[in-house]
Amino acid sequence: MSDVGIGQRPQNRKQRMVKSLWTGIWLVYLSAPVNDLLDGGHSTGARVLGWLGLAGFVVWYMLLLFRTGRGETDRLVLGSLAVLAAESSLLVLTLGREWLVLFVYVSIASGAALPLRLARWTIPAACALMTGLALVVTDGSEYLGGLLIPALLGGFAMTGVRELVRTTIALREARATVAQLAANEERLRLARDLHDLLGHSLSLITLKSELAGRMLPDHPDKAAQQVTDIENVSRQALVDVREAVSGYRRPRLAGELAGAQVALTAAGVVADLPTEPDLTGVPEESESALAWALREAVTNVVRHSGARRCVVALVPRQTLDGRVVELSVEDDGTGGSGGSGSAPGNGLTGLTERLEKAGGTLEASRQRRGFRLVARAPMDPSAASADQGEGAPGDQPGGAVGDAVGSGA
Repeated sequence: MSDVGIGQRPQNRKQRMVKSLWTGIWLVYLSAPVNDLLDGGHSTGARVLGWLGLAGFVVWYMLLLFRTGRGETDRLVLGSLAVLAAESSLLVLTLGREWLVLFVYVSIASGAALPLRLARWTIPAACALMTGLALVVTDGSEYLGGLLIPALLGGFAMTGVRELVRTTIALREARATVAQLAANEERLRLARDLHDLLGHSLSLITLKSELAGRMLPDHPDKAAQQVTDIENVSRQALVDVREAVSGYRRPRLAGELAGAQVALTAAGVVADLPTEPDLTGVPEESESALAWALREAVTNVVRHSGARRCVVALVPRQTLDGRVVELSVEDDGTGGSGGSGSAPGNGLTGLTERLEKAGGTLEASRQRRGFRLVARAPMDPSAASADQGEGAPGDQPGGAVGDAVGSGA
């Protein structure tokens, strides 16, 4: 995390620099005490003590903000705030009303360094002490109206920012925990599925192998039958494993849309994507083919197009061949779909084969500005299942799917 919030200690040099700049900006309001030391008509001794006091206040204030979050107790923070308040009171009583502004920083430090249960008391206490001193010093009441409200609002605003930062951190940690739990659950599901798929088959293979071994010397025909059964069980187990792995590898449109949003944003491309696509009635084969098409199209936009904007649309349509769901990806870039030349790349070729297997079509065309890819897949499951077959393009690890995912060209 490159940024650092109120009430959190910086973790690296960059965070320390950011927090120093952010905190230093607000020190500009110390211009009143500085002007008082320069033009206030004080004696040389008073000026020296004033500069020392102001420098000590700033250093203590910055240390209090930067040390927050290092495991210090509330008593230590309260003691530090008491030192700031005492020093501010001494400077106000010694040098005059211009130094009342120091209590605004005391109030802000209270909101930034203390939890709300304590800050709700220390902030009004700092404001009350400032009010009392303003009524004591010469013409201090004239400054009170311009300082009391900023002190109260600034202090309580810091408590809100502090709680917001802590809540954000807690949400990030909770999100990471949920992701870890989801990954663990997926691993457990995979383990259960593999056990269910292979446990019975391997046990049967072991049993029949032992039985064939015992039959082999005296009953070779029966042993051969057992070996045939072992072969059949092994083939079926292999088919089951391939189907399971195919199911794990099948992408989903919702996940691909989320990934496309992240990829396009990271590449500096303005993304216009559907937020909640309606996939009611869309077969798994069609959804998977469209998800592959979206992944390939977004990869090409990011790598080759040089586009500044990308529009993705997902709509159902009625055609002469039946209802289809249409995915269109259009960019305003100057590049092509997959590098130089007009010939389609391996990725588009693989997508065409995958969509044809699902009963759909793929169209890719250059526009006057940019490139447009349109993928259509049937919403009728029977259309997708008509072209199913063993060893179709894209099912094997080295086939068209590998081209579509890996080449991006």
